Amino acid sequence: MSTGTRPSARPRPVSAGRRGPESLSALLAHRAELEPERPAILSGREKLTFGSWHERADAVAAGLSTRGVGAGDRVALLYGNGDWIDYATAYLGVHRAGAVAVPMSDRLAPAEVRRLLGHSGAAAVLHRAELTPPDAGTGAWAAPVEDIETYPGSELPPPAAGDLAQILYTSGTTGTPKGVAATHANLAHGCTLDARRRPLGHSAHFLHAFPVGTNAGQTMLINALDAKATAIAAPRFTPGHFARLIERHAVGSVFVVPAMAIELLGTEQVRRCDLSGVRLLGSTAAALPQSVALGLSRLFPQAQIVNYYTSTEAAPAQTTMLFDPEHPDSPGRPASLRDLRVTDDAGRVLPVGETGEVWLRSPTMPRSYYGEEPDTAVFSGRWVRMGDLGRLDADGFLYLVDRERDVIKSGAYKVSTLQVENALHEHPAVVDAAAFGVPHPVLGMTVAAAVVPTGNLTATELRVFLMERLAAHELPGHVLFRESLPRNEGGKILKRELRRLLDDEVRP
Repeated sequence: MSTGTRPSARPRPVSAGRRGPESLSALLAHRAELEPERPAILSGREKLTFGSWHERADAVAAGLSTRGVGAGDRVALLYGNGDWIDYATAYLGVHRAGAVAVPMSDRLAPAEVRRLLGHSGAAAVLHRAELTPPDAGTGAWAAPVEDIETYPGSELPPPAAGDLAQILYTSGTTGTPKGVAATHANLAHGCTLDARRRPLGHSAHFLHAFPVGTNAGQTMLINALDAKATAIAAPRFTPGHFARLIERHAVGSVFVVPAMAIELLGTEQVRRCDLSGVRLLGSTAAALPQSVALGLSRLFPQAQIVNYYTSTEAAPAQTTMLFDPEHPDSPGRPASLRDLRVTDDAGRVLPVGETGEVWLRSPTMPRSYYGEEPDTAVFSGRWVRMGDLGRLDADGFLYLVDRERDVIKSGAYKVSTLQVENALHEHPAVVDAAAFGVPHPVLGMTVAAAVVPTGNLTATELRVFLMERLAAHELPGHVLFRESLPRNEGGKILKRELRRLLDDEVRP
């Protein structure tokens, strides 16, 4: 923890002629000076203007500094979906203090919070008022942000572009979450100081319901700082309420994860709302199943459906894939192929049509795993391995075959779980579905499926339906019917939990 005094300096407004801000703090200062009364975030009945955001962040920074938190110190931020305004205030306050933000969801188990606090070496925890964070045994102090921002703003130097700004933990769908470290330059890359170039300018509002502590949530926080449109952060996601927000605010840009899209399509109440103002429907976290993407095209007839392809490790590298209903088995054609490649195991770029590993190139210095030696299997110069197998066709469409870790090796065959899931979603009585591998004494692995059905769908009926769409070795040998599928905060299906559920069901 820093205890020394720091030289006085106040972030000066940055000329819009520069290429972009060096930090999110600089961007906030710029917008607060030019449009202090403009709403930046709406959440429930609360509103945060750019002027108030800047003043409150300055006060948080002063409070942290008074308590001895300074350059390089890690500060955990433990908030929920209903706390977006306090969270945004705390996050920018940590940056103004020169410290490192460590976002966490308040839905994490206490043991996991303790682990992340210990791993990050957090000096402090800022949290929502009603929450008592677990003691990590590291000496970190904890306080609600309201208690910290009672100090008057003070003169603090702006953070440097290359300084560590954030540690964001991965979803941990297959193992222990890793802390991904990002600098101020990573986070601010692509942001603009030119009001004429602000993104999402086709409407007054954009809408999301992404959780705090996820990469998707952090993207929305940056959008709130950078976009022309005001962010609406829904405190919770229910399809009916989400659709009413679209109608009430004439929302032009909507951001979801596939699980949310599936719920929107499955709720009749949504179709009674006016959704005609939506021009952009963006999905992230995982590729949309084919039938879901086509359903969204019908539900939002004026909208371009976009798959945003990135990861916690790769950001700000991101490929925007425009969904084309004439190529439903592809998530879309990347807007640019300059920073995407498909390679073999040795890293050689493969010809069009051949399946290999998908990589994205970061436009700035890539991120890294905090507290670990450089992982050359993931980070190679400015290229970041995405963990997906895919191919490009002659027209530039990307086809994702599967997550590398999810490919099922069954006898002499390799089975794509994405292909099985797309086939499952085609059944009219299937609301949600996941395919995964389970051990087999002869084949090594075989296919299993977990399905959320409507009505009295049977495993036999489902297999008969699938026989026309899948090869024999792709047919699920086990079908598990559930009322819902286990997902993490970011909306990704936890397949390890499905394997446990299946083990419990078949165990004698």
